[in-house]
Parts: sequence; structure tokens; C-alpha cells
Amino acid sequence: MTFALVRVRVRREEQEHLGLEEFAARVGLHPDHVRRLVVLGLLDADADPSGRLHFAPAQVARAARIQRLRAGFCLNYAGIGVVLDLLDRIAEMEAAERAARRYGGHLWTRTG
Repeated sequence: MTFALVRVRVRREEQEHLGLEEFAARVGLHPDHVRRLVVLGLLDADADPSGRLHFAPAQVARAARIQRLRAGFCLNYAGIGVVLDLLDRIAEMEAAERAARRYGGHLWTRTG
């Protein structure tokens, strides 16, 4: 008798993604508003062959961030897109810096 050394977890597509109505209810926005955010490129969504939108769970946090930026800084959607892009880039650089430190290197030299 042999046993597999790798644990395999089968994921169901419908469990991983939220439909438009469920996503909109979870983030407290009207479904039309959510559609607008997708069209503007602020939220990522997948569409099935019938055109229905499906959202990854990570998009819930992104929608919350969009709402905080809109309410807290009175930014328009173009400005929110710029801020989200910059925040994503900062997060990537910080992750790369942490990885480099873990292996004894540095990505850049800090002065001052």
C-alpha cells in the first residue's frame, strides 16, 4: 500500500467566487454601482459564458478600500484608481524587500 505525499484540495469554482448580487450585498453597494466599478477597472471580475459577473473574495477588501478612499479623501474614481495602483506597487516593493532581507540581501540602500 502506498500513500500520496502531497495533499490535494479540490476547490469548487462556485465556492471561490461570489456572484454579483452576493458580492454587492456583502460590500454594501448596489449591483449597478459594482458593475460601474468593474467597467472603470477598479474591481476585477470574471464573467461566465452567459455574462454574469463573479468576484474573488479578495475583491471584498478592495471594494472596502475604494469606499474608504471615496469617503475619507473625497477622491473621484480616476483618483482612486491612481491611489490603488500606487498602494499595490508599494505592497509589492515591501514584499520584495522582506523577501530580500530574509535571504540576507537588500533591494536598495536607504540613506538619511
